[in-house]
Amino acid sequence: MRFLIVRTEIRTVADADIAAAWAGGGRLRDETCTPEPRRQVVHAEDRDAALLLARALSAVGAVRAGRHRVKVLPIEEPAPGHPYRWDGG
Repeated sequence: MRFLIVRTEIRTVADADIAAAWAGGGRLRDETCTPEPRRQVVHAEDRDAALLLARALSAVGAVRAGRHRVKVLPIEEPAPGHPYRWDGG
């Protein structure tokens, strides 16, 4: 399985938004609607390589200072008959 390693900026949130999300029981951040801005994207062919790359990206000063975060996302395998098709069909 392939993996995508992404370093993103962490969006700041106003205190009023935090209070509203807490009171309403909703989500503060929804990555499906408004993803965080990407700073760096790398791919890996297996889980061990993905974790090694994520560990290296986590050493960046902005990540250590809490301004960026590192995410490891699995990418599904393409269908055997269609090596360039990634929609699962």
